[in-house]
Amino acid sequence: MDESLLRRLTPSVLGILVRRGADFAAAEDAVQDALVEAVRVWPADPPHDPKGWLITAAWRKFLDANRAETARRRREDLVDEEPAPGPAPSADETLQLYFLCAHPSLTPSSAVALTLRAVGGLTTRQIARAYLVPEATMAQRISRAKRTVSGVRLDRPGDVATVLRVLYLVFNEGYSGDVDLAAEAIRLTRQLAAAIDHPEVSGLLALMLLHHARRAGRTAPDGSLVPLAEQDRSRWDTGSIAEGVEILQAALARDRLGEFQAQAAIAALHADAPTAEETDWVQIVEWYDELAGLTDNPVVRLNRAVAIGEADGPRAGLAALATLDDSLPRHTAAAAHLHERAGDLTTAARLYAEAARKAPTHPERDHLTRQAARLNARKRP
Repeated sequence: MDESLLRRLTPSVLGILVRRGADFAAAEDAVQDALVEAVRVWPADPPHDPKGWLITAAWRKFLDANRAETARRRREDLVDEEPAPGPAPSADETLQLYFLCAHPSLTPSSAVALTLRAVGGLTTRQIARAYLVPEATMAQRISRAKRTVSGVRLDRPGDVATVLRVLYLVFNEGYSGDVDLAAEAIRLTRQLAAAIDHPEVSGLLALMLLHHARRAGRTAPDGSLVPLAEQDRSRWDTGSIAEGVEILQAALARDRLGEFQAQAAIAALHADAPTAEETDWVQIVEWYDELAGLTDNPVVRLNRAVAIGEADGPRAGLAALATLDDSLPRHTAAAAHLHERAGDLTTAARLYAEAARKAPTHPERDHLTRQAARLNARKRP
């Protein structure tokens, strides 16, 4: 089959879908799905009109994806926003799909990306942001994953670690407010914890519960973000905090530490502090040290630098931050916070404004813009 023909036709087909009303990201996904289908079908049954075949196939893929997205959102509207505590009901097919998409023939990163796209309901752009890679790179990764599994039987489930990574990223997207997936991620993780005895499953469930417990305090009535230090802790869900801490303590007692348990321990220390000033930052830094030893994630090291700034002073935090790549997401915002704590309001205001321009979401951009304006107002005579 002439793959160069597919490459030449792709921009034209993409343009036609966009003109028909598909948004660019959805059209791109649909065209990629059609190309995968063409690679599978054309060698045995080449079409007389390749371009017409691709347009028809891509448009059908787009309509199918749009219907699936509408159905998924309708299902979400039928469930309560907050996840119910207590024992999980028997597992449904959703969790099984997570395991099947995490197929052994895929690399862990490809399996995660494919599952997030096919089952988790995330867009290519959201997945790319979670992985800190360009959207085009993630689109290619997902497309390769689809090609890999297109000719294999999905009867060999993937490993628990990959499924946990998927659930973690789905929860993070829900927690960010872009899409409401947090409750669904907690529901599935409860099912997984009930089905298998694994300390990292417990660690992930505890982490989700502890973060979700603070959800009501994360935004003001006008929808603006409220930083952790300024949140009204009386609005936190103490029942979810108690459950999360209990699950975490049982997992840590097994002495098989993993990254989700370490993250949950940090979340528990924040949740346990009656006020922001009483937060045990020294112990949080120690847990970040453990976490950095378990994972090479640069975001962990960035958060560790901020924690050092709270435990040992802003200059120590800035020194730790200086060892990291300044292109990391939220690096500039962290630097602004630490410079403000160090008393350098001019630099902090400039960095807050710069961070606002880089912010991935509108609420975060607005929050950082207000921070810059606040400091600029303080500098005026």
